[in-house]
Amino acid sequence: MCALFAVASLAHAQTTPKPSPPAPLSAASIALPKAFLRTPYHAELGVQGGVAPFRWMLESGSLPPGMDLAPNGVVSGTPRLVGDFPFTATVSDSSTPPHQINQSLVLRVVAPLMAKWLRPPTVNGLRVEGSVEVSNQTGDDFDLTEVVVAVNDIGRATVLGYQHFTLEKNTLNYEIPFSETPGPGTYQINVDVIAEIPDLDVIHHARLVGSHPLQVLGP
Repeated sequence: MCALFAVASLAHAQTTPKPSPPAPLSAASIALPKAFLRTPYHAELGVQGGVAPFRWMLESGSLPPGMDLAPNGVVSGTPRLVGDFPFTATVSDSSTPPHQINQSLVLRVVAPLMAKWLRPPTVNGLRVEGSVEVSNQTGDDFDLTEVVVAVNDIGRATVLGYQHFTLEKNTLNYEIPFSETPGPGTYQINVDVIAEIPDLDVIHHARLVGSHPLQVLGP
């Protein structure tokens, strides 16, 4: 019996497959989701193959102010500047010796709410006219309010335009015109745009100020 057991054990040892070597280390993250100005952000860089655990570091380039890359591959923080931020991240695995690869990425930071003059305010006879262009660059609908006021030299404000409507998600370059007769005087034109996302308890605000005072003459 002992001889048969030894032969059986030897046969079993000879047929046990060897463990497969790990797949080569490669990057899994193709692109980062865009970030929004002054809004908390969280994204994870990924890898395929290699031997865990993995360690990440910023090799070159930079992330937006207010953000960083953690050793576990998490990009997080609250960006304080808009723009495109290219960077290269290096990841190492736990092989002996460690395998290492670089991954080039770009993090885009945009303002959730954008507002700009499409037609800057001008005087047309007795009327002050112009238009504002607004954009919702998020994946949520905005409950949007836009108010245009003309403030004269003694601080009296006249409303030139008021709009309240739903600006749907990912809506870009939506024009809001305004036109009103504020009466004779010299006016500074200001615009306030407020976008609310009630379900998230989030409010975004943008303000425009005319580049110079406008003078409206009497009839």
